[in-house]
Amino acid sequence: RSFSSQTDGEARVSRVLREKFPRASAIKVVDISGGCGAMYEIHIESEDFREKRTVQQHQMVNEALSEEIKTMHGLRIFTSTPK
Repeated sequence: RSFSSQTDGEARVSRVLREKFPRASAIKVVDISGGCGAMYEIHIESEDFREKRTVQQHQMVNEALSEEIKTMHGLRIFTSTPK
């Protein structure tokens, strides 16, 4: 697949994250399972994470994706705050 086009799963996860984290300055979702939607890597940069520990940031992402996670085998989450 071309680098610019997202899989349906990537687009769906991105859409949910944009809804749940409207203040995010960057959201990147990559299907790392070869396109079958079983495992994703997510990078989110948002003010919502400021003053929160990493585990709390990851819990926020897991909660936001609670429905989507049910069909996944794994999820890699990377969170940060804008510099």
